[in-house]
Amino acid sequence: MAHKTEDQAFSTNALDKSTQFIEKNKKIFIGVLIGIIVVIAGIYSYVNFISKPRAEKASYLLSKGQNYFAAGNFDVALNGDNTDFRGFLDIAKRYSGTKAGNLANLYAGLSYAQKGDAKDALTYLDKYDEKGDRLISPAVVSARGNCYAQLGQIDKAISLLKKAAAEADNNSLSPIFLIQAGELLESQNKTDEALKLYQEVKQKYPKAPYAESIDKYIQRVSK
Repeated sequence: MAHKTEDQAFSTNALDKSTQFIEKNKKIFIGVLIGIIVVIAGIYSYVNFISKPRAEKASYLLSKGQNYFAAGNFDVALNGDNTDFRGFLDIAKRYSGTKAGNLANLYAGLSYAQKGDAKDALTYLDKYDEKGDRLISPAVVSARGNCYAQLGQIDKAISLLKKAAAEADNNSLSPIFLIQAGELLESQNKTDEALKLYQEVKQKYPKAPYAESIDKYIQRVSK
């Protein structure tokens, strides 16, 4: 019984640290992610417009949902606004098989994640097919990692965050993912592994915004 209590306390501590990091970096992460998605969504909308009349309607509805999402109105983004926009959930179902329907799965997953519903977020993030897109795939992988962290599945979260950092391999996203993975490792008292990730940020991404403060992370786990 005592062992179980210790495990529960340990899991709670890891979850708390993950949540704190997510909240601290949410604006930065979501801002970058929205920028990536909007660019790709615009391309998809154009392709659908010139090739599939049915998908034209889906793209129009998707653009309305994007506005609600960007404004932080996640309930409306998911379920609709009582006009012609019925929400990302409806788009994903009604227009499955189109690029707009695929993006609706992504937006639905991210909306649930922002609402703190990690389980439903994963349901829709797992449905999204990034088709190997090097821009958006790392962000989706990291979003899934965040959800697993919120569910207390720390090892899986760390694995996905490290994968996302490797796939992104850029100054904007990789340091965020590596630091988050490092903090989760610290919550498991795996300071040696955390140190390796912090050193990777310092050595591989010296021009990243987080590079200026990475020394404090390195110092913390080098004691």
